[in-house]
Amino acid sequence: MPRWLRISLWSFGGIALAVLVTVVISLYLLLQPGRFTAMLQSQAGQAGLDLNLASPASPTLFPRPALELQGLTLSAKGASMPILLAARGRLQLPWRALLGNETVISRLEIDSPRVDLDALQAWLSALPPRTETTLPEIPRIDAGVRITRGSLVRGNEMLLNDVAVDAGSLIPGQPFPLTISARSADGTPLQLRLSATPRVKGEALRLENIELHLAQGNTLTLQLTGEARWHGAADASLKLSGKLDHADAGIYDTSLVLTPANQIDPLLLAVKLDGPDNHADLRLPPLALADWWSQLSHPQGPRLGVPPGTGTADIAKLEAGGVVVEGLSIKAGVEPPPPAPTKNASKPAPARKSQ
Repeated sequence: MPRWLRISLWSFGGIALAVLVTVVISLYLLLQPGRFTAMLQSQAGQAGLDLNLASPASPTLFPRPALELQGLTLSAKGASMPILLAARGRLQLPWRALLGNETVISRLEIDSPRVDLDALQAWLSALPPRTETTLPEIPRIDAGVRITRGSLVRGNEMLLNDVAVDAGSLIPGQPFPLTISARSADGTPLQLRLSATPRVKGEALRLENIELHLAQGNTLTLQLTGEARWHGAADASLKLSGKLDHADAGIYDTSLVLTPANQIDPLLLAVKLDGPDNHADLRLPPLALADWWSQLSHPQGPRLGVPPGTGTADIAKLEAGGVVVEGLSIKAGVEPPPPAPTKNASKPAPARKSQ
């Protein structure tokens, strides 16, 4: 090989190496992984949470700017049991994040997260009660979320596995899509698809054009549409209607109506189901019902009692947990008295004498 060619090759290799080192250093300086992890830890701290990483975030540039996170742990401050454990995470960043100091995340991806329901409930119960009744502004969340191979547990008990979540950006006035799929402990596939447009009108948060699709394997499908409104505290309303399709029982007309609390009545949810052999017309107070449900898992033992609510239900056949109940009839609360007979009501005809 001629001497001039060797010199040229060595020069080219040196230049390429220098460019590569410059790109790596520039990438680290431009992305500044520390500021993004500090932002996440700061936001977690404001909610009373601690976010820790097993190793510092590592930046990548192609196919788009991103930060790779390893060994995520999210727990309540001072708690021994973490709420979330995840093997890996990835923060996708817009190109404008490299051109300035704007700390913006376009998408958050989490792989193999494990969420402990007991730890989550303990953190939620420790939060200070909200006393304000004014409506906060809708938070603008430009970052979409993608979760793969997740699991939901309660201690050592598996509740859901193979959990996948895909959510778009939360921007007022634009449709917000959410898709969740999972498998129950017995392997039954579950799927939830939700789409709604959030906006503020008349000092109230509204969810317009709600489309809800819920499926349990090939057996049950629920499709509802409607809208919701929230003005703070228990001043909330909801109207959803649609169809419940059960492969073994038929198709049912279904409606959910939530009426806001007032000085006399609490927040009430009216549930109606009408179809072949099964009918239900129930009025349930969600807050009291949630408190009753929490008593079933009381640390000192379940506290049994009659669930709150009024209404009627006639169910031909009910299967739950391997138990089959047929001809179930429920009457809860005080039934309205029958209408009084009118003066012009016809008298019953006298019985005929047998021949």
